[in-house]
Amino acid sequence: MPTISKKGQLMPESPIRKLVPYAEEAMKNGKHIYHLNIGQPDIKTPEVALKAVKENDVEVLSYSRSEGSETYRKKLAAYYNYHNINVSHTDIVVTTGASEAIAFIFGSIMDVNDEVIICEPFYANYIAFATAASVKVVPIVSKIDDNFSLPPIKEFEKLITPKTKAIMICNPGNPTGCLYTEEEIKQLADIVKRHDLFLISDEVYREFTYDGNSHYSILELKGLDEHTIMIDSVSKRYSMCGARVGCLVTRNETVRHTVLKFAQARLSPPTYAQIASEAALETPQSYFNKVKKMYINRRDVLIAELNKIDGVKIATPKGAFYCIAELPVKNADHFAQWLLESFDVNNETVMVAPASGFYSTEGIGSNQIRIAYVLNKESLVKAANILKEALKVYKY
Repeated sequence: MPTISKKGQLMPESPIRKLVPYAEEAMKNGKHIYHLNIGQPDIKTPEVALKAVKENDVEVLSYSRSEGSETYRKKLAAYYNYHNINVSHTDIVVTTGASEAIAFIFGSIMDVNDEVIICEPFYANYIAFATAASVKVVPIVSKIDDNFSLPPIKEFEKLITPKTKAIMICNPGNPTGCLYTEEEIKQLADIVKRHDLFLISDEVYREFTYDGNSHYSILELKGLDEHTIMIDSVSKRYSMCGARVGCLVTRNETVRHTVLKFAQARLSPPTYAQIASEAALETPQSYFNKVKKMYINRRDVLIAELNKIDGVKIATPKGAFYCIAELPVKNADHFAQWLLESFDVNNETVMVAPASGFYSTEGIGSNQIRIAYVLNKESLVKAANILKEALKVYKY
């Protein structure tokens, strides 16, 4: 019998999606599920983006340029310039979601068995992209007791080897909601410059920062043009997850040229989705002000409810719309599955993402879950109550 590749065997399951069959079975049995497992906002996509697709006069749905349409990239550059990120449209390569941007970057700057240092817990698919590229993720642990702030720079220094090619961050963070300060970003800048490394920053949640904090992009750094690569996406900013349009931005011409070769191999990003994404850039600031206020209220409600549950430890997020909760259980994977298979309150239950899948260090995060507070406040209160009741009777 033919066999699959070792790479295929090593490819991890998504902690966000692996429980879907159990959720589907629960729904077939008539249960209502509060989905806290996935970052799919319930916020409406800006009407201007939907209207651009519905009312366009395209007669031939043709390829765009491999790097994305010029008009979209020019408007995208104007958006970044508004946010103190001075780039040209030629610094941008449009991709099929931020996922493709990460895959292109790994393929462009790293060879087999090269290493990338990433703070864990991190977005689970980073491991998948690294596995596909035969790249090794070297984790550096951030802790819930420190609210998942950046680990000391000296700990990064200890992990750098001749195989290290990059340090990668997510800011604001998925799954933690951490937000790195300007000082922390500049500390990372010093280390990548000193060791001649790349600094990759996934900044897809840039619009969502709270408590008076602001986002500081790596592309605001001076003298780091050859080292910095930023990843972005329309998915969360405009509640357009299904558009699958992202981009990478770098002033490093060699990196950009190499990435473009990967982009040419897949021909082009989706045309209709670029039309919608270009139109979405006309979304007024009032939209983001409203959305931020909504997420702050949801966060505060969720944290307050979780803090009422005995034995639960919670980190307070400063950005994005996720948090990590530590539970009084031994195995959150089993608990999450049990919630769907065997527990309900008035025929309602909760779907969460076990946090172990957001760590690459074995054994860490086994009693943690990631919660996406993308539901309305009433639903979040009900979901937290279900977790509270479940923990009273869960025996493992």
